[in-house]
Amino acid sequence: MSEQREIAARLRGLGLRATAVRCAVLSWLADHPHATANDVCDGVRDRVGSVSKQAVYDVLSACADVGLVRQIKPFGHPVRFERHEDDNHHHLICRCCGTIVDTHCRVGNAPCLMPASEPATGFVVDQAEIVFWGVCARCRANDRSLKTNHASESSRLDGGERG
Repeated sequence: MSEQREIAARLRGLGLRATAVRCAVLSWLADHPHATANDVCDGVRDRVGSVSKQAVYDVLSACADVGLVRQIKPFGHPVRFERHEDDNHHHLICRCCGTIVDTHCRVGNAPCLMPASEPATGFVVDQAEIVFWGVCARCRANDRSLKTNHASESSRLDGGERG
């Protein structure tokens, strides 16, 4: 089945109309994970021509509501979007440049972590979203002071001053 037919079938299966813009957004996101809404809008315009930014926001919201798109909301950076596949991955985010990289869970199937209070709350946990923050290799290479600051921060935290 072609990618476009598969996307259209998934949309319809979740009760959404398979419009050209929805199909284009999901298709574009498959090749461009961790994109901002502006990135998605520009990419979709290249595929379907004129489309409003509001239309793209509406598609991203509708697709997130039904689980086709995952929102990544890194503090201090714009919201990013990726197609939500049923895999068990988390994200590494650079504090400096905002680069986001997927990292797979070492533990296995979702959810890979369980809260200590799960039985007492009555919740049944089926997913854990983990964000690891740090400084990417490119930013560390471009700014030697980051290496020094990161090393002193790590030693401060290892010394018991947490939180």
